[in-house]
Amino acid sequence: MEEISTILNKISEISWISLLTIGERDVTVGTLVVALVILVVGYVLARLLTRVVDRGLVKKGSDHATRSIIVRLLRYIVLLVGIVAALETIGIHLSTLFAAGAIFAVGLGFAMQNIVQNFVSGVILLVERSIKPGDVLEVDGHVVKVSELGIRFTQARTRNDEELIIPNSVLVQGTVKNYTASDTCFLLETTVGVAYSSDLKVVRAALEEVAGTRSWKQPDKDPRVLLREFGDCAVLYSVYVPITDPWPARLLQSELNEAIWWAFKKDGITIAFPQLDVHFDEGLGQRVAPRSGKSE
Repeated sequence: MEEISTILNKISEISWISLLTIGERDVTVGTLVVALVILVVGYVLARLLTRVVDRGLVKKGSDHATRSIIVRLLRYIVLLVGIVAALETIGIHLSTLFAAGAIFAVGLGFAMQNIVQNFVSGVILLVERSIKPGDVLEVDGHVVKVSELGIRFTQARTRNDEELIIPNSVLVQGTVKNYTASDTCFLLETTVGVAYSSDLKVVRAALEEVAGTRSWKQPDKDPRVLLREFGDCAVLYSVYVPITDPWPARLLQSELNEAIWWAFKKDGITIAFPQLDVHFDEGLGQRVAPRSGKSE
């Protein structure tokens, strides 16, 4: 018992050893150990809470993206509370810290501006649910499919199988075209020009048959064939075929174009190409003909 008492006394003496002074408060070994314990407890508590919340969200049927963002947000909040509590334990008050280092705080604020902006944008996307994993978007001219919605950035893949990291602030502040936001119907468009000598009734019938017999067409909606304009070299038609998934649109458009080609071949319809007709006046040949004989 005496040995245990002696050890406890020594530990007590060590815990009161002052390491440094912050303001009017001495930072001892004991306060430093308590601060470390608070950090460890905060880390463990964050992991436990996120697991419990994640399981609860799974039971409620929440999707993976929603669970991921909520879990990360909760983890950051708990860790932040733990860090603040640890700093307060050793005598570092946030108000004092920012007041003492105002210039540093301003510089840090500018450096953290984009990070905070993306973080807040991620929370907005989570709350509004305007963009979800699996959505097909058009961002800065790129058609992408969202694979994962993070708290600071969003991962997406292009049609060329390229992985893009998109800051959440771009999705919130910029103009983003969402092909699958509220309606999965997408109009696949292609344009073809026929010669002016073509029978337009035959052309329309051929285009309607090709568009209406596509196996990937949305069954409850009919395609549209519109005479777009009378061009310089061709009569231009636009064909719109409704599909349920806009992601393979390029492959489906290629198949549609080939089907139109073979249908026009069968019906004898000429696909127009750029050409230029030159007409000469009757007397032009005489004016430009070379003169015979020697020049004087």
